[in-house]
Amino acid sequence: MRIGIVVHGPNIIDSGYALKLINLLEEYGEIKVRLGGTMGRTAVIDASLENVIDISRKLVPSDSLRIFHDDDVDVIFLLNYGKSDVTGQVFGYKVYNHYIEKIDDNDIPVIQIERPGEDDGSIIPWNNDCELASELAQRLRLNIVWPDEVYENHIKQDNPGLNQRIVHGVSPGENIMVNSVIIGRTNSNQLTLIARDNHIVDIVGGELKQHGLEKLGEVDLDSAIIKTGLLRHAKVNPRVISTEKPNDFTVTFLDHAGEDVYRFRDSSLVITVGDDTTLISSDILYRFDIPVIGITDGDLDKVVEDGFKVKNSIIFEVESGFDDIIGQDIKSKLFGNKPESHDFKNIDEVKDEIVEIIKNINCNYKINYIN
Repeated sequence: MRIGIVVHGPNIIDSGYALKLINLLEEYGEIKVRLGGTMGRTAVIDASLENVIDISRKLVPSDSLRIFHDDDVDVIFLLNYGKSDVTGQVFGYKVYNHYIEKIDDNDIPVIQIERPGEDDGSIIPWNNDCELASELAQRLRLNIVWPDEVYENHIKQDNPGLNQRIVHGVSPGENIMVNSVIIGRTNSNQLTLIARDNHIVDIVGGELKQHGLEKLGEVDLDSAIIKTGLLRHAKVNPRVISTEKPNDFTVTFLDHAGEDVYRFRDSSLVITVGDDTTLISSDILYRFDIPVIGITDGDLDKVVEDGFKVKNSIIFEVESGFDDIIGQDIKSKLFGNKPESHDFKNIDEVKDEIVEIIKNINCNYKINYIN
């Protein structure tokens, strides 16, 4: 039997269940494993599993499923560890439905293993009542949840209109992230986002952050990736991978947190703009021993438990609202239309240029050095 396994998110990896399930499924045949999503990459690296779980490409979970479908495997597994049984089941429903929109036939069983080890953990056979799902449910002591149960309990009321989306499993005081941009904060355990003409205009159960909405811009609410709370809950010991850097000093510019940060892993220095972008990207780049120069304005929404930064990184804290303005000037003056710059010899030269740019804007600032 040829088995495709899609691992989603850091929690299933940090819990240790990703590896346990991979080893279990290997008893049934030849396996191939790939990641679905982005934040799980750091968890794979920290767990030294990059030779087990393919993290070479940035793929949404439905595309990871589709690749296994195109490889004509015999069965596909989706491994996930949601915040609750509700969030996990709704996540699986959306991933599975995005997946079937991308394929011509649907004759390969897709089985989700959700929250293994929890009392409310489950196995969901999305398109096939196969014996393997029943056998695994018994071995793992998990309940079988059927797709029509997920639909009736969580989805049926989920789309009262094309421009509304209910977000399940939230708690008060959590950040709301849409396509990697923080757009608000919850104040209830029930959350609904409302969009008009592909722009989020209102919220029920939370407060919107106007600056975040401006960064987000147009969005298809039905297909958007929406997360609340911390992106990674576990306390971790980050693993640093030695990578061969180019001979010259290569500086790159990171526009926003939604970009594929891993494509900057060969840089000597990365300039980041925005508090959340700096926090997320510096935490990832720490694994590759790459310092950052961050342009922030103190408007931070905590999205990871610990944000690691490489020694000698530099964080500029500027007046509120000036981080994007300064960022665009840096991009224009230091990079032009190029994706990277080779005009500097070290981080101090870059810092001095940024200081001049900030002074020309007549903006107050302070510099924090990471020791």
